[in-house]
Amino acid sequence: MNVKLERTDCADCASRGKSVFCDLHQDQLDVLNSEKGCMIYKKGQIVFNAGAYPHGLFCVKEGKVKIFRIGDEGKEQIVRLAREGDILGYRALLSGDKYASGAEVLEDSKICFIPQKAFLGLVDSNGALSMQLMKLLSQDLKNAEHRMIDLAQKPVRERVAEALLYLKNTYGTEEDGKTISVSLSREDIANIVGTATETAIRLLSEFKNDELIALSGKKISIINYDQLVKAANVFD
Repeated sequence: MNVKLERTDCADCASRGKSVFCDLHQDQLDVLNSEKGCMIYKKGQIVFNAGAYPHGLFCVKEGKVKIFRIGDEGKEQIVRLAREGDILGYRALLSGDKYASGAEVLEDSKICFIPQKAFLGLVDSNGALSMQLMKLLSQDLKNAEHRMIDLAQKPVRERVAEALLYLKNTYGTEEDGKTISVSLSREDIANIVGTATETAIRLLSEFKNDELIALSGKKISIINYDQLVKAANVFD
């Protein structure tokens, strides 16, 4: 069962500057404050399921979330990772469609919910918010195209290396500047890459033996960033 959070002022939210709501005026923030609800989601809890109709927008106040789809054979594919300030389910909400993907929290997270009517009212009245959404849609399309090309053309070794760089760029590192600030199972890493779990485990071990990364349980540290970029065959 989710724990309801005491309502906090959006103007004081540390993650608002990273979100599409960064340019809202005080009166519009007041609308969010009066309409939203915030909840604590425990690790592994589902925020929403594919196939359901959206009734509002989710915004990550604190925590980490994976957006995933289940293929015809029952295998999970992680299509995106979300962090503080990211919004969830906005494409389905804007188009009036069902959710094409589901969302599950990777660690205990605080997530706010903005009802559909309140959110669409803000979109109608605020050109800056509409522009932020257009930029977000464009970036998501670019990322989807990039992922399609990777899956079609890049060897799985390069995709695993690129996935580690993606995790670092998304969630940053811990105080040592090397350990990626998220704990993912080997299955989750395989589901980001689009490969078998056994293949992901083997390639991570290869990267460890080549001294590109260090492994400690679910924690991964990048110890030779330049060589990992080379292994990923990307321009950083």
